[in-house]
Amino acid sequence: MQGLKQLRVISGQAKGHPLKAVPGSATRPTTDKVKEALFSMIGPYFDDGERVLDLFAGTGGLGIEALSRGAESAVFIDSSPQSVEVVRRNLESTKLAGKASVYRNDARRALKVLEKSGRPFDLIFLDPPYMMKDCDALLTEIAERGLAAESAIAVVEHHPDVSYPEAFGGFERTRYAKYGDIAVSIYRYESNQEASAGTTMETEEANER
Repeated sequence: MQGLKQLRVISGQAKGHPLKAVPGSATRPTTDKVKEALFSMIGPYFDDGERVLDLFAGTGGLGIEALSRGAESAVFIDSSPQSVEVVRRNLESTKLAGKASVYRNDARRALKVLEKSGRPFDLIFLDPPYMMKDCDALLTEIAERGLAAESAIAVVEHHPDVSYPEAFGGFERTRYAKYGDIAVSIYRYESNQEASAGTTMETEEANER
């Protein structure tokens, strides 16, 4: 089971630091192998004041990895009290808590609250439960609420059987990769971009055991 694998920070300031997992089987953390491949696709390091949104935070592994690699700040959202506690403990143990805010809230309610800040995000992680199949609608709402910066990168983890559009609401898919029973769709956001059926996209596939 993926949840039993040792999780760690792959690179950057907190490289090699182990991360606590959320107890039980409800949370499906991103494995180190997938996380490493994901960050190689979106950019190995950050140094331009990036703001990160980890909307279904789980262990906080994705947002913490971004902070370790130089992102300026991150907001972690999860509806589970166990997940929120694990995220906070992982941030403290990696000494990244000063760059993060953690909230227990439903994803869509959280977006309403975040909208009031008027500060968009440069990197958005969506790793929801596999039963959720409307991440495209959620990303559209994020953009409509002014929470997606120009040229923002959005990363969606989903089951390979779930198919998302190549372009919608200003988002255009630039990369798609499959690792066993995990698929990753990476989008770039431009507010003046119109949906197009002729998107150029790189596709990768690997085995994740």
